[in-house]
Amino acid sequence: MVFGFGGYPPAIAGGIDLITTMVVGPASSDLYSRAEKAAHTIRSRTAEEARIAIVLGSGLGAFAEEFENSVSMPYQQIPGFVSSTAEGHVGSLVVGKVEGIPVIAMQGRVHFYEGYSLEEVTFPIRTFKLLGVKTLVLTNAAGGIDVQLNQGALMVISDHLNLMGINPLRGPNDERFGPRFPDMSEVYSRELQELVIEEARSLGVTVRRGIYAGLAGPSYETPAEIHMLRAFGADAVGMSTVPEAIVARQMGLKVLGISCITNMAAGISEHPINHEEVMETGQRVRTTFTQLLRRLISKMPG
Repeated sequence: MVFGFGGYPPAIAGGIDLITTMVVGPASSDLYSRAEKAAHTIRSRTAEEARIAIVLGSGLGAFAEEFENSVSMPYQQIPGFVSSTAEGHVGSLVVGKVEGIPVIAMQGRVHFYEGYSLEEVTFPIRTFKLLGVKTLVLTNAAGGIDVQLNQGALMVISDHLNLMGINPLRGPNDERFGPRFPDMSEVYSRELQELVIEEARSLGVTVRRGIYAGLAGPSYETPAEIHMLRAFGADAVGMSTVPEAIVARQMGLKVLGISCITNMAAGISEHPINHEEVMETGQRVRTTFTQLLRRLISKMPG
């Protein structure tokens, strides 16, 4: 018998290679050049030099429609960007101004559960770095585990639990992006957390700090899983954000995470969970969310 990769027969070895590519992404050394190409495409469409980028989660994409002098680019028009298939994610990159400050926004993200590799999921964040972005704001719709987080509440992420079973930095590392073993002691900027709480208070809105648990999805969690997550210290749970935050920190970006609690997690509420409820709650908090983001952008360090 002929043996291939890792001592496995060639047919099995080929299957292992395929699975690795699907989960992590192509182990190619040209990731940097592909990100450069994407950045060049975006620069050819706008003269704005944004230092702040925002990823708008489920039901929260309407904020980008309020940008001044904006240019919208469907992801299909940007090399390396993949299309968003999830409901509530438009799938466009919007560049414009908020309170006179240049901002880039992803009007919807792509997720691991859509079948994309983590390299594809985080590719826009790589591109933002090459565009000169210094601060990344990650927003998401999340299920509330902490009973003090009511439906419609906003939570500023203080830390996360990566429970996706994979890390976006797995595979060959290009030192031009950052170190092989980046420190994760402060993934989410404490300075920016304080700014959120301060600006929310001025709006009369209570925002709590909390730990976000990132799971692969797409199924919602079982009550037993939520019980486990609560024991782990999680306050909210979702299916995004963590890979983007890890990649951003590797590249030295400041990261701010804000979760909109769109539903109570399984076992916390007796009601079944559905995506329509997630979208409806996002629409309901739109005004508060937009006001807060505007204030944050105007106060963020350049």
